[in-house]
Amino acid sequence: MNRGNSRDWMWSEALQMLAQAERLHGQVFRPQRAAMRVPTWEPPIDVLETEQQVLILAALPGVDVDQVEAVIQNGALVIAGERTVPEELKTATIHRLELPQGRFERRIDLPAGVYGDVKRFAINGCLVVTLAKAGGRRVRP
Repeated sequence: MNRGNSRDWMWSEALQMLAQAERLHGQVFRPQRAAMRVPTWEPPIDVLETEQQVLILAALPGVDVDQVEAVIQNGALVIAGERTVPEELKTATIHRLELPQGRFERRIDLPAGVYGDVKRFAINGCLVVTLAKAGGRRVRP
Protein backbone atom coordinates (compact mmCIF):
# COMPACT_ATOMS: atom_id res chain seq x y z
CA MET A 1 0.00 0.00 0.00
CA ASN A 2 1.31 3.44 -0.90
CA ARG A 3 2.06 5.27 2.34
CA GLY A 4 1.82 8.58 0.48
CA ASN A 5 -1.93 8.51 0.89
CA SER A 6 -2.24 8.26 4.68
CA ARG A 7 -6.02 7.80 4.66
CA ASP A 8 -5.83 4.71 2.40
CA TRP A 9 -2.89 3.35 4.39
CA MET A 10 -4.70 3.80 7.72
CA TRP A 11 -7.86 2.16 6.34
CA SER A 12 -5.84 -0.80 5.06
CA GLU A 13 -4.09 -1.19 8.43
CA ALA A 14 -7.43 -1.04 10.26
CA LEU A 15 -8.93 -3.74 8.02
CA GLN A 16 -5.89 -5.98 8.55
CA MET A 17 -6.15 -5.55 12.32
CA LEU A 18 -9.87 -6.38 12.28
CA ALA A 19 -9.23 -9.52 10.21
CA GLN A 20 -6.48 -10.61 12.61
CA ALA A 21 -8.72 -9.98 15.63
CA GLU A 22 -11.46 -12.10 14.05
CA ARG A 23 -9.01 -14.96 13.37
CA LEU A 24 -7.72 -14.83 16.96
CA HIS A 25 -11.24 -14.73 18.35
CA GLY A 26 -12.09 -17.83 16.32
CA GLN A 27 -9.00 -19.67 17.62
CA VAL A 28 -9.26 -18.71 21.28
CA PHE A 29 -13.03 -18.80 21.78
CA ARG A 30 -13.92 -21.75 19.55
CA PRO A 31 -16.52 -23.90 21.36
CA GLN A 32 -15.18 -27.33 22.24
CA ARG A 33 -17.34 -30.31 21.38
CA ALA A 34 -16.32 -33.09 23.75
CA ALA A 35 -17.72 -35.89 21.61
CA MET A 36 -16.11 -34.66 18.39
CA ARG A 37 -12.67 -33.11 18.74
CA VAL A 38 -11.76 -32.10 15.22
CA PRO A 39 -8.06 -31.33 14.62
CA THR A 40 -7.39 -27.76 13.56
CA TRP A 41 -3.78 -28.08 12.40
CA GLU A 42 -1.03 -30.56 11.46
CA PRO A 43 2.53 -30.27 12.79
CA PRO A 44 5.35 -30.37 10.22
CA ILE A 45 7.34 -33.62 10.30
CA ASP A 46 10.51 -35.34 9.11
CA VAL A 47 10.58 -39.10 8.51
CA LEU A 48 13.95 -40.90 8.53
CA GLU A 49 14.84 -44.56 8.23
CA THR A 50 17.91 -46.46 9.45
CA GLU A 51 18.72 -50.18 9.37
CA GLN A 52 17.09 -50.66 12.79
CA GLN A 53 14.28 -48.11 13.01
CA VAL A 54 12.03 -45.45 11.52
CA LEU A 55 12.27 -42.03 13.17
CA ILE A 56 9.58 -39.38 13.00
CA LEU A 57 10.28 -35.83 14.19
CA ALA A 58 7.26 -33.57 14.69
CA ALA A 59 7.71 -29.84 15.41
CA LEU A 60 5.62 -29.23 18.54
CA PRO A 61 7.06 -26.22 20.41
CA GLY A 62 5.37 -25.64 23.75
CA VAL A 63 3.61 -29.02 23.78
CA ASP A 64 4.16 -31.49 26.62
CA VAL A 65 5.12 -34.73 24.83
CA ASP A 66 3.61 -36.77 27.66
CA GLN A 67 0.23 -35.39 26.57
CA VAL A 68 0.69 -36.41 22.90
CA GLU A 69 -0.76 -39.66 21.55
CA ALA A 70 1.46 -41.65 19.19
CA VAL A 71 -0.14 -44.89 17.95
CA ILE A 72 0.07 -47.11 14.89
CA GLN A 73 -3.29 -47.52 13.12
CA ASN A 74 -3.74 -49.35 9.80
CA GLY A 75 -0.13 -48.96 8.67
CA ALA A 76 0.16 -45.31 9.70
CA LEU A 77 1.54 -43.52 12.75
CA VAL A 78 -1.03 -41.12 14.20
CA ILE A 79 0.28 -38.25 16.34
CA ALA A 80 -2.44 -36.27 18.11
CA GLY A 81 -2.78 -33.83 20.98
CA GLU A 82 -3.44 -30.22 21.81
CA ARG A 83 -1.40 -27.05 22.05
CA THR A 84 -3.07 -24.87 24.64
CA VAL A 85 -3.09 -21.11 24.78
CA PRO A 86 -0.52 -19.86 27.32
CA GLU A 87 -2.01 -18.16 30.40
CA GLU A 88 -0.08 -14.94 29.56
CA LEU A 89 -1.97 -14.65 26.27
CA LYS A 90 -5.20 -13.86 28.09
CA THR A 91 -3.86 -10.53 29.41
CA ALA A 92 -1.07 -9.76 26.93
CA THR A 93 -0.99 -7.28 24.09
CA ILE A 94 -0.54 -9.46 21.00
CA HIS A 95 1.93 -8.16 18.43
CA ARG A 96 2.14 -11.38 16.44
CA LEU A 97 0.65 -14.85 16.90
CA GLU A 98 1.92 -17.42 14.39
CA LEU A 99 2.18 -20.66 16.35
CA PRO A 100 -1.03 -22.65 15.91
CA GLN A 101 -3.22 -23.37 18.93
CA GLY A 102 -5.78 -26.07 19.62
CA ARG A 103 -6.17 -29.71 18.65
CA PHE A 104 -3.69 -31.20 16.20
CA GLU A 105 -3.36 -34.52 14.44
CA ARG A 106 -0.92 -35.87 11.88
CA ARG A 107 -1.23 -39.22 10.08
CA ILE A 108 2.03 -40.53 8.64
CA ASP A 109 2.04 -43.52 6.29
CA LEU A 110 4.79 -45.94 7.33
CA PRO A 111 7.04 -48.03 5.10
CA ALA A 112 5.74 -51.58 4.77
CA GLY A 113 7.02 -53.86 7.50
CA VAL A 114 6.54 -55.01 11.07
CA TYR A 115 7.40 -52.70 13.95
CA GLY A 116 8.24 -53.51 17.54
CA ASP A 117 8.76 -50.94 20.27
CA VAL A 118 7.31 -47.46 19.84
CA LYS A 119 9.29 -44.93 21.86
CA ARG A 120 8.98 -41.16 22.10
CA PHE A 121 10.88 -38.29 23.64
CA ALA A 122 11.32 -34.54 23.24
CA ILE A 123 14.37 -32.77 21.88
CA ASN A 124 14.73 -29.09 20.88
CA GLY A 125 10.96 -28.45 20.65
CA CYS A 126 10.30 -31.60 18.64
CA LEU A 127 8.56 -34.84 19.47
CA VAL A 128 10.74 -37.74 18.33
CA VAL A 129 9.00 -41.07 17.77
CA THR A 130 11.14 -44.14 17.09
CA LEU A 131 9.65 -47.32 15.67
CA ALA A 132 11.92 -50.34 16.00
CA LYS A 133 11.88 -52.64 12.99
CA ALA A 134 11.11 -56.25 13.84
CA GLY A 135 14.32 -58.25 13.34
CA GLY A 136 16.36 -55.08 12.63
CA ARG A 137 16.13 -55.58 8.85
CA ARG A 138 15.57 -52.76 6.38
CA VAL A 139 12.05 -52.56 4.99
CA ARG A 140 11.25 -51.04 1.60
CA PRO A 141 8.03 -49.15 0.80
